[in-house]
Amino acid sequence: MKRIIKFKYRILVLTIEITTLILIALLTYNFLSIPQKKSTFFLPSSDISTLLKTLNTNGYKTYTLDNILVYFITLPQKGWYHLDGSSEGRFSFFNTLHQKKTKTMQVVVFAGETRMELTRRLANDMKLDQTKLLNAYQNRTLFKEADILSGRYILARSADENTTIDYLFDISNKVFKKFSRTYCNQIPDMLELNVLLIMASIIQKESNNVEEMPLISSVIYNRLEKGMRLQMDGTLNYGEYAHTIVTPERIKSDESYYNTYKHKGLPPAPLGTISIEALKAAYRPKESNYLFFMLQKDGTHSFAHTYKEHINNIRIFREASKEGNTTLDMNLTHTEKLPIKSTTKNKKILNN
Repeated sequence: MKRIIKFKYRILVLTIEITTLILIALLTYNFLSIPQKKSTFFLPSSDISTLLKTLNTNGYKTYTLDNILVYFITLPQKGWYHLDGSSEGRFSFFNTLHQKKTKTMQVVVFAGETRMELTRRLANDMKLDQTKLLNAYQNRTLFKEADILSGRYILARSADENTTIDYLFDISNKVFKKFSRTYCNQIPDMLELNVLLIMASIIQKESNNVEEMPLISSVIYNRLEKGMRLQMDGTLNYGEYAHTIVTPERIKSDESYYNTYKHKGLPPAPLGTISIEALKAAYRPKESNYLFFMLQKDGTHSFAHTYKEHINNIRIFREASKEGNTTLDMNLTHTEKLPIKSTTKNKKILNN
């Protein structure tokens, strides 16, 4: 009997000791350092691994026990969160995390704008510092322009400059990857993607008409195939000249490689922000033999196979303009007189 009592006593003592150790461990774990820092971050999905990875990325170190703890909490949903840097234990931190969603706002990235224009607008709309935004952009950029796709984005009002730019880049990179998987036979390397972005930016500058974009793309491919200069006004709308009218004087004076009236081939870098439609058109031009196009009064373009046909389109436009007394600035691009050989089928410049 005494042995049984003694055994039970030992079990009780051992249980108390283990329980005490567990409680001490839990208390110690609960008060492991939670950084008292302010942070605004975007949670891309509501799963444990993404949550812990996002917290680590934003300076909130996680531990192995956190993987167990989060099974017993309400997981935060996808969205923007703001941590105010208040002092709290790990249990409270994780248990209330889903309640810390922050206010958001919608921003628009316009097709055709430059990084200077984009950062200027963001600075104004979000009350941020443009210099810091521009520095953050330049730290992430691979192509100078066109890294961020045009479109509508939801951003946290409390996001700082780096968080804002990182989010825009990350979302755009996901779209680029999806585009590559969906439309490309193989994932484009950096050089191929740069060429696509340059082409897309030219298409974007020449037209916002989604239906016309593949035709304009075909003109670019056709002219490059024939060794013709592109001679497109849009290529001169780069950098500080992004929204300036291209005059004959400007064409004569601009010695940069963006001047496709003087230099063959593509410009050295994208001209500005592009839309996904322009990117698709750059990758998949419409089959055509067109070598020329010009702007019409209604904002669309007339296309021509030969220089003679193009000149006739210009004449018709001028006559109609005189009759209508219009003051619309005429975009008479691609009007050089070159011998036109028999047209050939489009080939993918990227595969050459």
